[in-house]
Amino acid sequence: MARFFGGIGIGLKYAFLIAYLAAVVFPMIWVFYTSAKDTREIYAHPFAIPKVVVHPNRETAKPLIENYSKALIGSHFAQYILNSLYVVAISLFFILGLGAMAAYVLARFEFFGKGIIYYLFLSGLIIPMQLILIPLFFQFSDMGEWLTRCLAPIARSVGVNLTVSLHDSHFGLVLIYIAASLPFTIFVLTAFFRTLPGELREAALMDGATELQIFSRVMMPLGKPGLVTVAIFNFLGLWNEYLFALVFLNTAEIKTLPLGLAAISIQSQYKSDFGLLFAGLVIVMLPTLIVYILLQERLTKGVTLGAIKG
Repeated sequence: MARFFGGIGIGLKYAFLIAYLAAVVFPMIWVFYTSAKDTREIYAHPFAIPKVVVHPNRETAKPLIENYSKALIGSHFAQYILNSLYVVAISLFFILGLGAMAAYVLARFEFFGKGIIYYLFLSGLIIPMQLILIPLFFQFSDMGEWLTRCLAPIARSVGVNLTVSLHDSHFGLVLIYIAASLPFTIFVLTAFFRTLPGELREAALMDGATELQIFSRVMMPLGKPGLVTVAIFNFLGLWNEYLFALVFLNTAEIKTLPLGLAAISIQSQYKSDFGLLFAGLVIVMLPTLIVYILLQERLTKGVTLGAIKG
């Protein structure tokens, strides 16, 4: 009897997991194959397999080609992708570099005010980003005016009329992304660096290595699983970030990918071009899926290693 009910329990568990898998995976697959249909086919057969898959030829492939060409060229998605790659790559470089250095110091050194600094960073995790949006907007205006006044003498000496503005620029957006991502990065990496054996640092000091050499040549390679983990989480958040980009970027040429997708969504509703909308969704989703597929093993190892050692 116990074996019978145990078998039923296992069967129900697998049935639940299969249902959950279908609920998660099917919408993603549906978005992919719907991007190969035109609007008429989407309305007529929303869940049917597209004709290009059932009967592949030049005629059935026309909606697929048109949707992606309109998204990449007609809707300037190629420029949006480059803008997002540029902003996210620079942000991640400084987030990981500054976060790793701060986390290593907080994890390995004792000094006055260490606890205060650590909890100040942690306080950034409990502050909603929407709450600081308006103060940050005015702060950027004040910072731009201050920088303009400070650099004005140098600019006049070379005959240049310089006006510094952190609004409507990738530089200002990168500053926001770095500041918003550092609390989480430092929180995770501090815990990870604490798990690394301190004897390695002592041995390196005895061999004559400086603290900078120990950090760059010993601790950073050992901390690679933790760095990869926070890099993936930060990439997912920054790649899909919409609110700050919407407020601080106004020029069409410098907008990021989520803003481009929003523009396509509005455009597709007015023109009833849902094939274009689904093609845009696929373009936004692909980099995230590729990053996760390539780095999922490192992500799992990083999370598991931190959990075991912690």
